[in-house]
Amino acid sequence: MTVRIIEAGPQATLQGAPRGAYRHFGIPAAGPADPLSHAIANRLVGNASDRTCIEITYGPFSVEFMSATAVAFAGAIAPVSLNDQVKPFHHTLFAEAGDVLKLGRADAGLRTYLGIAGGFQGEDFLSSQSTYLPAGFGGLEGRALKSGDMVSAHDDVSCPQHAESTPEHLRFPLTHSFALRASQGPDYESNYRTLWTEHFVVTRRASRIGIELDGDFPDLGVAENLPSAGVFPGALQLPPRGRGFLLLPDCQTTGGYPHILQVNRSDRHLLGQLRPGDSLIFLQRTPEQAAEDLASKQELLGSWLTDFQL
Repeated sequence: MTVRIIEAGPQATLQGAPRGAYRHFGIPAAGPADPLSHAIANRLVGNASDRTCIEITYGPFSVEFMSATAVAFAGAIAPVSLNDQVKPFHHTLFAEAGDVLKLGRADAGLRTYLGIAGGFQGEDFLSSQSTYLPAGFGGLEGRALKSGDMVSAHDDVSCPQHAESTPEHLRFPLTHSFALRASQGPDYESNYRTLWTEHFVVTRRASRIGIELDGDFPDLGVAENLPSAGVFPGALQLPPRGRGFLLLPDCQTTGGYPHILQVNRSDRHLLGQLRPGDSLIFLQRTPEQAAEDLASKQELLGSWLTDFQL
């Protein structure tokens, strides 16, 4: 099964499972910026949750199918059409050879995931097919997809015979305001309490590496960087210029900027949907509360996404 890319928008890449052993090599894990939406798209076409999808940033996006298959969209909701006929989001779609599938631009949220029966085939690097654009490996030649690309799907998974829809309780609404549960980072101080009451705004400096936040951050009184320490997605660092930087899946593995907050695993999937101009607040959680939040959300998801872990 192969699809031909007609239009790929500003940045569309192949993203599958993160690199589990990445820290041994000092490179990012990569993987989907919104792993929950990625898993939902896979579930709708009968795949395991870690199969490779196309991650579409903002759109528009369109493909032509070379043979019959099943596909589905999840994530930031945008208009969908198959042969110019409007189709539902969060629903299994069946395509025939020659059919054209189109996705418009989302009004809220940033990334949409296209799943296909069997999963897309990417170049394997360190046991993952996920694209890491800064170094140019994984995915399709380590780059973003472009018009004219031919992308194949695996044929080891049977095409589903019946359409499925995402359960309503798993269709998390996306707006332009986010509340993210977070805990104190290793460099948090007791006088940083305003972090829990301030509204921050996403600037235009945003990518899969991280998102810059504008707002009233505390003056840390740090003239130089701290000794480098391990960091991972969800970390909120505070560089000297006074704006926070919230890390995403393509972030570095170590850093010397103060690590003042950590977005909890229960809400980390939402980081992939933040777009410039969106506002957010951080909701304070203790480590014990964060563990309870994660267990509760995992139980909710596990009723339908049986093999997915946040």
